[in-house]
Parts: sequence; C-alpha cells; structure tokens
Amino acid sequence: MRQLGDLEAAVMDRIWRRNRPVLVRDVLDDLNTDRALAYTTVMTVMDKLHRKGWLRRQPQGRAYVYEAVASRESYTARLMRDAWATSDNQAVAFVHFLEQLSDDEARALRAALEIFPPEPEPQADPRQ
Repeated sequence: MRQLGDLEAAVMDRIWRRNRPVLVRDVLDDLNTDRALAYTTVMTVMDKLHRKGWLRRQPQGRAYVYEAVASRESYTARLMRDAWATSDNQAVAFVHFLEQLSDDEARALRAALEIFPPEPEPQADPRQ
C-alpha cells in the first residue's frame, strides 16, 4: 500500500474528522481555512481517492457525497504492517520499534494487547 500524498492526506483527514458522508464543497471549505484551493482541485483528488478505493461515493443531485471506506486507524495499521514487512528481520525491527515508543504509546500497546492478546504457543504432546 502506498502512503497518501500531502493533499490526499489532508482531504482524508477532513473526511475522517467529519465521520459522515461529505460533499466536495464541505471538504473544500475546511481546506480553504489553511490554504487556497480550487473546487476542481479538491474534486479531482476526491475522485482519485474514490478510484483508489479509499472513498465510496453516492450521487446526490448533480454532485456526489463521499465517505471513507476505512477508518484512520485502519489506514495507520496498514501503513505499520507494510513498513514492518519491508524488514528482512521482523523480530529485530519490532524490537527497534518498541525501543522508540513513548510512555503513552507503550500504554496504548499494553491496552491493545489486553483487548487482543497473542495466542499461546501450541504445547508439544508429552506422550510423543
């Protein structure tokens, strides 16, 4: 999976924050508080995100309403997994990752492991 470009990420950020179907105009108005963009620029980016599978859209009058296909957290998890997969030694890469965690990140990891604990290693049959 390829990381989102700067404008794609800004568009997705606005859509994830709203957490509901949005019009291009909604996203444009949000983005224009930080920078001046043309309606057609934002429309093109949202159309590309739709074609890439990041957004779904439904016709509404003469326009489309868009919504995210996956959550921001799902996107982040995919990025993390893809980055981890690039290592020749995933165990060492994971150790380096753990060494760099902040206290808050370590607490979040512990909380996640309580929700989704690792499966225990299968025990060998002592009769064999």
